[in-house]
Amino acid sequence: MSSENLPQSPEQQLRKPRVAVVFGGRSSEHGISVVTAGAVLRAIDRTKYDVLPIGITTDGRWALTADDPDRMAIADRRTPSVEQLAESADGGVVLSVDPANREVVYSEPGSVPKVLGEVDVVFPMLHGPYGEDGTLQGLLELSGVPYVGSGVLASAVGQDKEYMKRVFISFGLPVGPFEVIRPREWEQDPSAARKKIIDFAGEHGWPLFVKPARAGSSIGITKVDDLSGLDDAIAEAQRHDPKILVESLLRGREIECGVLEFEDGPRASVPAEIPPVTAHEFYDFEAKYIDSAAGLVPAPLTPEQTAEVRRLAVEAFDAASCEGLVRADFFLQENGEFVINEINTMPGFTPISMYPRMWQESGISYSELVDKLIQAALRRPTGLR
Repeated sequence: MSSENLPQSPEQQLRKPRVAVVFGGRSSEHGISVVTAGAVLRAIDRTKYDVLPIGITTDGRWALTADDPDRMAIADRRTPSVEQLAESADGGVVLSVDPANREVVYSEPGSVPKVLGEVDVVFPMLHGPYGEDGTLQGLLELSGVPYVGSGVLASAVGQDKEYMKRVFISFGLPVGPFEVIRPREWEQDPSAARKKIIDFAGEHGWPLFVKPARAGSSIGITKVDDLSGLDDAIAEAQRHDPKILVESLLRGREIECGVLEFEDGPRASVPAEIPPVTAHEFYDFEAKYIDSAAGLVPAPLTPEQTAEVRRLAVEAFDAASCEGLVRADFFLQENGEFVINEINTMPGFTPISMYPRMWQESGISYSELVDKLIQAALRRPTGLR
């Protein structure tokens, strides 16, 4: 029996739904996850929902944190951490994996565990591995707790850029040239792996982008102009993921489009354009989150181009079996064709993030967007669907 069909107690029927906002995590995107969660906590309608903030530290401990969005913002070009927000350096939060019991328990060494109440839905504001990649989603499926966003498969596909592209290719979506270097290839014969990249450059030209295959927020990405920078770029990518992805430079305009799941299916927002970032080599982490690069919303496209990118965004959403929300990123090439670069199954929700800005321009405010995502999660059963 799925948790959706469990009988509700009178207390459950009377109280407001409790939303656990889970953030932080073990990935290199820990800090921006905290910033994103702060914006969401500020936007949740407290007259409609009870809120329980739960932070995951960089070493994987689930911590009870202060409900204080003001402490979760970027300050002095530094992102915050769960360790700074945790109410205890030792206390831990445990979510039951019994679908008949959604209670959250908090315990500290030497103290009697405290039941914090039941959770009705989780808003997982985690980016990168150990949160956005299907791992947390699998835990929530075992626990029978509904959650915002895509399920296990779509989250895993959306995190692994290699398989994301392979799925898109199988559905006939336009994808740019890429090459993959797996950990075993590099460990067994780094010269052969390096030659594989050099041959790729010989076919598609320099510069190349070398990036972690399973990371986001442009972390660990290097633009490589020639052979002299290749080894350093590989080392930087492997600091974040032993599997690396190599892509050719796609010349064109960077276009993004948001997808949101409504009761009658997914719809696309107005698209946005990321203009050239003159202070950075490309649209990297600092350009996105520290220097607040200004995107153009809506993107200055023709009506036909706007319709096409919105169509492709929804097709990408469906191809990867996504749920809830997606930000789809494209290049509009010089020949007028769109190429999909990637999707993000849990895009940034910071005040300057493109996903909420695109929906704001489409007529849905930030707080309405958060509410729609929570309501969609509450409607959706856990388990096979």
